[in-house]
Amino acid sequence: MTSVLLLNASYEPLSVIPQRRAVSLMIRDRVDRASEESFVIKGIANEFCVPVVLRLRRYINVPRRGMRWTRQNVLRRDEYCCAYCGIQAGVRHHGKVIAAKDFTVDHIIPRSRGGKSTWGNTVCACPQCNQRKGNHTPHEIGMSLRWEPKIPRVDYLVASGNMPAAWKVYLRLIH
Repeated sequence: MTSVLLLNASYEPLSVIPQRRAVSLMIRDRVDRASEESFVIKGIANEFCVPVVLRLRRYINVPRRGMRWTRQNVLRRDEYCCAYCGIQAGVRHHGKVIAAKDFTVDHIIPRSRGGKSTWGNTVCACPQCNQRKGNHTPHEIGMSLRWEPKIPRVDYLVASGNMPAAWKVYLRLIH
């Protein structure tokens, strides 16, 4: 079964929809063709040509929900990589492999000094860097962050497997 990429009126990808939904939107005249590439659905009496990319005629506002801050989500955001030294989980460091469970969440401005548990104030840290930093700011102890901690982006569309070439124009592909 071939799926269809549905775009907002602004050409931003909204979702991947099944054939049945695509046909329904086309019959109700809610979408326009956004690609030349298409597939054919054969009915009893006729054939229906369905483009692999459709664009809504009217813009719909899609609220973007942020990911909730949790210790586990901070570790995932930073991909279990220490924001201070750059060591990653599963990599040998000083003759020892550091496991993902050994990583901690470090507050850049310590909680004892009013630092909050927010996306911008927390990073993943290896045990050695977290112990070295202690109850100080990175600046006070001569440490620096390898990247600026930010709210993770969650407004992306995940598509996997073989996808039509026409989709690639509208999707930013990450390998």
